[in-house]
Amino acid sequence: MASPDVRWLLVFVRLPAEPSRHRVAVWRELRRTGAVPLGQGSWAVPDAAAFTEGIDRAVGMADRGDGEVVVLSAVGRSARDDERLVALFTDAREEEWSEFIADCAKFDAEIDREIEQSKFTLAELEEEEQSLERLRRWHRTIKSRDIFGAPSSGQADQLLKHCQERLADYTERVFAALHKTP
Repeated sequence: MASPDVRWLLVFVRLPAEPSRHRVAVWRELRRTGAVPLGQGSWAVPDAAAFTEGIDRAVGMADRGDGEVVVLSAVGRSARDDERLVALFTDAREEEWSEFIADCAKFDAEIDREIEQSKFTLAELEEEEQSLERLRRWHRTIKSRDIFGAPSSGQADQLLKHCQERLADYTERVFAALHKTP
């Protein structure tokens, strides 16, 4: 349940129909920021420092597209309103965590394939390191905006740690294979 002092930024956006690229850019930026849609042209995000920069970028994009944006700071009128906003926001983070968890499973399966096929090369290792770094960045991004603690957050933390351990093991195998004497 949200505490009664949770403040929200309500973002109301109106942009010309054409060119559509401005609407799409603003919509993507609000999504990337973590805002949740409330209805056509209206979004909500907790009023916290983690979201301010993204909201400012979206406002700037809308301005460049000859649009109008109104951003209000608000609280729910009742506990039910607070709970609904927190649930919407947490559900959006839960969807992100679910996608992240699925990508961790893909990473794990990829390491399994590399080991099964004995692909112990520096090129493969570099590719896997890049994949893990992408997972780390993604994890940090979701974690920074999961301020209410979505249910799958803990599982995502564990799976990222597992992926790091898998890469460490694979790294040892690559270096062992490269330094094996004929």
